[in-house]
Amino acid sequence: QTSTRLTSSELHLCVPLQANVSSLKTFLSALRLAHQGTEAGALPLSTLVPVKNSEVEKPKTKMIITSRRDYPLTKDFPYSLEHLQASYCKLARLDTRVLSLRRLRRLDLSHNHIQQLPATIGDLASLQELVLHDNHLESFSGALCCSSLQKSLQLLDLSQNRLRALPVELCRLRALVTLRLDDNELLRLPCQIGRLGRLRFLSAARNRLPFLPTDFRSLCLDNLDLFGNPFEQPNPLVPNIQLKIPLTLSECAARATLNHRIPYGCPLLPSHLCEDLEVAKRCPCGSACLSSFVQVTVTMNLHHVAHTVVLVDNMGGTEAPVLCYFCSLHCYSQFLDRHLQSN
Repeated sequence: QTSTRLTSSELHLCVPLQANVSSLKTFLSALRLAHQGTEAGALPLSTLVPVKNSEVEKPKTKMIITSRRDYPLTKDFPYSLEHLQASYCKLARLDTRVLSLRRLRRLDLSHNHIQQLPATIGDLASLQELVLHDNHLESFSGALCCSSLQKSLQLLDLSQNRLRALPVELCRLRALVTLRLDDNELLRLPCQIGRLGRLRFLSAARNRLPFLPTDFRSLCLDNLDLFGNPFEQPNPLVPNIQLKIPLTLSECAARATLNHRIPYGCPLLPSHLCEDLEVAKRCPCGSACLSSFVQVTVTMNLHHVAHTVVLVDNMGGTEAPVLCYFCSLHCYSQFLDRHLQSN
């Protein structure tokens, strides 16, 4: 304890200093003398000049790295980052330090060698844009799509990777506005893609798509690019009949559950049954079907789902084959009659 008391103006000296080493030593010496009981007038105090706003370092919100030599190996990323780009850094995996950037809104990891993403990237609750263009991705985590990204992610760029399929959980990213899938090896799109109600820009050019899922009809896009896919020529007269007559008990129960909108979930049903119900097909009559159906491909003009359509091929076409399912021979025969009459 000491009898020395500093006035309010003198206490102002206790704020963080922005000074050279000499000034800092003088300040620490003054603190030591005050603690020992030295009178305030005898302390080696100097007048501090208020720091200008322009001299105060603001939290860093954006960092762009475009070469491996500039990538920080020992220092952490600024916690305040909202935009991080790390391109051409030859990254083989996601840096775990990135997962602590809870304010991050845009993450651009394009032009790297990343093969797989951890599901923990879904912990970035503020993330709105995820760019993974030109990497070595062979799969995309379904668990990642079940994270907080369901409500935040608006742009997902997976173009120029090695993807052959996408998880059905991708359709849980209900905030998606832009989805880029160009230059992969996709054999099909998620069967529930129509659930992406906010999607406006979709590109899946130069893949291996033979047809589009039936749920594709539910999309409402501003721009669509499916150029360079080997779409099959649809033939409604050659159906793929997978009907089981009579229907199995599980098929009857599943149809009744969906047709009557009976609530279901993992607490009520085994997880594999819930997964089957999630990917059920819909007949044009409105009835659901799971493993018993008639499947055909029909032609759809892509302008029905998009305002602007990039030509599907070099012949100027804007049509593509879409899968269509029927719950019974009766429904298929009705469709066939209408099809033959229209032609």
